[in-house]
Amino acid sequence: MPTNMFAFMQFMRATLLPLPGVIEKMHFEDPAFYVNKKIMANVKLKDELIALHTFEREKWMAADPHTFFITDHYHNYKYMLVRLETVSPDDLKILLITAWRNRATHKLISEYEGR
Repeated sequence: MPTNMFAFMQFMRATLLPLPGVIEKMHFEDPAFYVNKKIMANVKLKDELIALHTFEREKWMAADPHTFFITDHYHNYKYMLVRLETVSPDDLKILLITAWRNRATHKLISEYEGR
């Protein structure tokens, strides 16, 4: 993924904002994406990382520990850090949509699948 943050944010918005119930707002000093009043993706602008909600972080971290990892802060949370300079756009898109599905209501998921 290019680390041009403007291009990256365009990619994030194009992927997430069309999903039902998604909003973007600031979380402390960084942009974040929410559904059902829950954060699913938090962009760490200065570090060029994204924190994503996931139930499969061990799988991703085992496959590519340089790109997918956690710090002590995330140890007890269902989030994984993703390095923007090395993640593929296809993997990131899968992770973003999965994060949305993890946090969305059944009604929002049905609305998305009905499109």
